[in-house]
Amino acid sequence: MDFNGFTNEDFDVFEIDGLEARMDSLKSAIRPKLEGLGDYFAPTLSTLTGDEMFVHVAKHARRTINPPKDTWVAFANNPRGYKMLPHFQIGLWNTHLFIWFAVIYEAPQKEIMGARFTKKAAKIFKEIPKDFVWSLDHMKPDTIPHKNLSKDNLLSYFERMQNVKKAELLCGYTIDREKTIELGSEGLIRQIEDVFNKVSPLYKIAQNSK
Repeated sequence: MDFNGFTNEDFDVFEIDGLEARMDSLKSAIRPKLEGLGDYFAPTLSTLTGDEMFVHVAKHARRTINPPKDTWVAFANNPRGYKMLPHFQIGLWNTHLFIWFAVIYEAPQKEIMGARFTKKAAKIFKEIPKDFVWSLDHMKPDTIPHKNLSKDNLLSYFERMQNVKKAELLCGYTIDREKTIELGSEGLIRQIEDVFNKVSPLYKIAQNSK
């Protein structure tokens, strides 16, 4: 795979002023790396989930004024889109890299998935590693450490998926930009693979295949 890791310059793209200038740098510097990671990890995720996974690199096509504050590659079992489905993401904010299993607000089956998660809450609470994190909004960089949660906290998140129209739920791992750079390509690939192995059971629960 033609991937040499991420650099300070990649993270600094999100500090460039102006939509056009930031998008130009994002397309030239970051997007090829995300495409490489997408091609590399799609077969891995297909094997882990039992579903053929298709690669979707964020295009930010709807933006007309505000430049993107983050970017990503997503993986879903539909070649036409991912936002309406449980999916996986690898991406960058200015401060860190993220690796997610995600159900975001566009997913019409959120209520059903929330109920499935509720039934498996004890298993999820036990099996998610303590250094993993959760998010309730994919548009914000803030995360909630799993080690700080109780099973009741998790249950409240799963219930929220069932009752709040705009509810989201993401689970995964973040790596500070300095650590991301230090890991290099091989270290980062190993870390991403480990995270996908540990969050793929959430996908199977969401799809009611486990």
